[in-house]
Amino acid sequence: MTVSPLFAEGETLWSPHVRANPFPLYKRMREEFPLARITDPQLGMHFWLLTRYDDVVSMVRDPRFTQDPTRLPDEVRQRFFGHRPRTLTRHLLSVDPPDHTRMRSLVAKAFTPRRIEELRPRITAICAQLLDTMKAQGSGADFLKEFAFPLPIIVIAEMLGIPAEDRDQFRAWTQTFFAPPSKDSQEKAREAYQRFFEYLEALFERRRQDPQDDLISALITVQEQGDRLSADELRSIVFLLLVGGYETTAHLLGNGLLELLRHPEQFQRLRENRALIPSAVEEMVRYCGTFELSILRFAKEDMVLHGQHLPAYEAVRVNYLAADRDPLAFPEPDRFNVGRTPNKHVGFGHGIHFCLGAPLARLEAILAFELLLERIPAPRLTLAPEKLEWRPSAQARGLVSLPLAF
Repeated sequence: MTVSPLFAEGETLWSPHVRANPFPLYKRMREEFPLARITDPQLGMHFWLLTRYDDVVSMVRDPRFTQDPTRLPDEVRQRFFGHRPRTLTRHLLSVDPPDHTRMRSLVAKAFTPRRIEELRPRITAICAQLLDTMKAQGSGADFLKEFAFPLPIIVIAEMLGIPAEDRDQFRAWTQTFFAPPSKDSQEKAREAYQRFFEYLEALFERRRQDPQDDLISALITVQEQGDRLSADELRSIVFLLLVGGYETTAHLLGNGLLELLRHPEQFQRLRENRALIPSAVEEMVRYCGTFELSILRFAKEDMVLHGQHLPAYEAVRVNYLAADRDPLAFPEPDRFNVGRTPNKHVGFGHGIHFCLGAPLARLEAILAFELLLERIPAPRLTLAPEKLEWRPSAQARGLVSLPLAF
């Protein structure tokens, strides 16, 4: 099998300089290797990667692919998912229709436009409190630690019904789940998963005995009314909502603020015209969004893509960040433009697996930047942008920290 000569010797998609700026590499991939075979050095696995916008849009709707591990041969499932607890493989991102349709219809009831809009006053209050606390610390405050991470975790924890005193524990568990793979980190992850499941089971039991006005209680009610939601599905859905509900939003806020600071003329446009904030958030999702590599999909049959023969059960991923810089889909794709319209990015996914929490993430980001402009109109970086450290993950792109001065 031919391997695309993408990288210099010793270089990978996970190399620090690529993490800091993957876009020149993605440009080359779109132009020369629109379907490239990638080796994940952390897990020792291979997958194919699509980077063109049209390919991303068509592939996620292609019925010849599956992302449900239960539909794979045992050897393939063990190779790609053997390190992951089975109880975390029955959520919205890892099932196909009709299971996906059933599960999404249940969870979607908590993410209706009306329900999300009702959260506006509470999210505004959280933003104001966090920004005031961060501002009081003065120069050197870390935007990610003091604001970007606390905001979405408070919001999603309150929606789910996670007690306030347990939020820091959830943050510690998820950091362990997504640490770069190694023998030591995998053992710690197994321990964290076990403690996570034990915590959830205890919380589920409390909600069964004493239901509250929260999403966990609602999901348990659905489960007890019939067989529409299995025990594994309940655990997996809560896990996905909790983790997906704040990690990606937190890094969107950090990445977005960084680009405003790197493009002062665009920041000034927002100061002069607050009505541009919603379109600015969409541009942040496109230009510097969090979602990078999709979850794994698997060919259900032999096929040919871009002249490459893909045997059945080959793993394929799409690259949302690369697709959102495709010049065939976006004029001046490498220009950060807070007033860009139209902006049909795929930064929240596409098709039936479009991010269910996108309306909530949008509202959190819009309110965050509205309050930021009001209370801290002129933040400054305390480090040069090129000295900022980026997370080693290619799954979701984000900074390790974002130190500011006011």
